[in-house]
Amino acid sequence: MFASLVLATRGKPGQVWAGAAAAFLVHVVIATTVGVAIFHLLPHRAVLALVAGLFVAGAVYAWVESGRSEEALAAREARRHGAALTAFLVVFVAEWGDLTQILTANLAARYHSALSVGVGALLGMWAAAAVAVVGGQALLRVVDVRVVRKVTVLVLLGFGAYSAYSAVA
Repeated sequence: MFASLVLATRGKPGQVWAGAAAAFLVHVVIATTVGVAIFHLLPHRAVLALVAGLFVAGAVYAWVESGRSEEALAAREARRHGAALTAFLVVFVAEWGDLTQILTANLAARYHSALSVGVGALLGMWAAAAVAVVGGQALLRVVDVRVVRKVTVLVLLGFGAYSAYSAVA
């Protein structure tokens, strides 16, 4: 969502949404197939430990990136690849192993309904990207993206700590 928000301030919003939507589609397919298989193969505690590690890694990545100018990076990439491809690449990398992908896999495995969970997750992510694209410019006038990233770090560390606790409890 944050990547879509920032990219929409520099590129054509429709192209940014299309690229983000395509990346979300790929992630949902991965989560409802490969992700579900992982949940069936690994013990529950191992999955929780893996999730905790992914949250902490995401927090470290967000902290490192919080000091960088996303606007400059997004503008450079958009000029090089076009808004849609840039949005796809940025969202695909940013969403890898994140909470939505993990939850989608978990829900699909729990309810044994990859299609319905996948459709619901995809529609939710598409809606979030649409809100981000539409409201991107207005929000960034009020809130510095570096502050949003630092809050993200804290949230990811909290999820990581909770997942680690759940894995050992």
